[in-house]
Amino acid sequence: MEKKKVDLLVGNTSEVVTCKSGGYALKGEAMREANVFKEAWFAIDRGMIVALGTQSDIDSRFESDSFVDAGGMSIIPGFVESHTHLVFAGNRINEFELKIRGAEYLEILQAGGGIHSTVKATRDASEQSLFERASSNLQLLRRAGVTACEVKTGYGLDTESELKMLRVIKRLASEFEMTVIPTFLPAHAIPIEMKNRDDEYTELICSEMIPKALSEWGEIEYKLRGAVNGIFIDVFCEKGAFSLAQSKRVIETASNLGFGIKAHVDEFTNLGCAGYAIEKGAVSIDHLDHTSDREIRMLSESNTVGVVTPGVNFNLGSCDFADARKLIDYGCAVALSTDYNPGSSPCPSPSMIMAIACRYQKLLPSEALNAFTINGAAALGAESFLGSLEEGKFADFLILETDDFREICYEFGSNPVRAAFRKGIAI
Repeated sequence: MEKKKVDLLVGNTSEVVTCKSGGYALKGEAMREANVFKEAWFAIDRGMIVALGTQSDIDSRFESDSFVDAGGMSIIPGFVESHTHLVFAGNRINEFELKIRGAEYLEILQAGGGIHSTVKATRDASEQSLFERASSNLQLLRRAGVTACEVKTGYGLDTESELKMLRVIKRLASEFEMTVIPTFLPAHAIPIEMKNRDDEYTELICSEMIPKALSEWGEIEYKLRGAVNGIFIDVFCEKGAFSLAQSKRVIETASNLGFGIKAHVDEFTNLGCAGYAIEKGAVSIDHLDHTSDREIRMLSESNTVGVVTPGVNFNLGSCDFADARKLIDYGCAVALSTDYNPGSSPCPSPSMIMAIACRYQKLLPSEALNAFTINGAAALGAESFLGSLEEGKFADFLILETDDFREICYEFGSNPVRAAFRKGIAI
């Protein structure tokens, strides 16, 4: 039989951890199975995986001028980061010290600190300087094994500054060897100049910002489940931020224009937005520290992914984490995220987040890996082409510094990634 010529063959692995799902998020007990293929080889052509099997099987069917030798190490899918705020200026080091001394997040926010200090710095920054800083932040994630990344606006909180951030995200998407997916988040906080005018600011978001964002983003690069126009809307439904009624207004307006839906919910208090977002077909609801049993049951019966962000709790010095174990045991699809941002989670390391999740949220290493790969992709509506090593998907994969993938959760504080590839090209 004549061999098919392909762009790349990959072999000499200890294992290929496929996180195979058949194109869907993994739920409940299915999250325990990472689908490990011992000593597997795979073939890549035009950036896509075309076959995975034993050495003899792949070698008998394919040939290539290029070969990646895994050196007897483990291969896993590239990490899919589903929740970041990496476009910003300034830092929050002073706030870090205040938190150590016992100040609460909402207390700092109400005093004009927290997100408001980042908003001021971001508004004052040029578009070029924001791009340079965001590029550095994205590079940190890429070095840690992220091959696909969601990036939010949300530190502008006025029309021009939010659109400036969106243009930075668009440039990241065009210039970086990563899959970059945008989320529009002007409903992140009420800006200082609109204090006590929450409804007025909500109306500005709906009548002006959302339509302009759609025009600014323009072309659709990836077909994403739930996001007709290739972009998501997000809202922070929380005391001191947006009420349930205001959140519904933002979600309804954007949904009618073809935006996909994501929502920050139940981080500090439960205002009921989780259930509403699920009913509206949200691809994800994020944080979930105080989600009710009724809403957890709704989540388990839906296609919405629950994204938990243990780096936030760790950064706050709290041992009270979202109950990811309960979510999985109820049959929910759970994803993990760094929530990389300058205030509540300045952590660009998926492996560190996975280590925290295993220890404090009682996830098994296989569950943590699925949560940061295939379920991260599903939290972006991208599970049809990202998040697992299966035929017909992007050849996004990592060669680890270990022959057992579980070590990336067992050991913490180091970078377990030897090499990263996106669409079969080293990045």
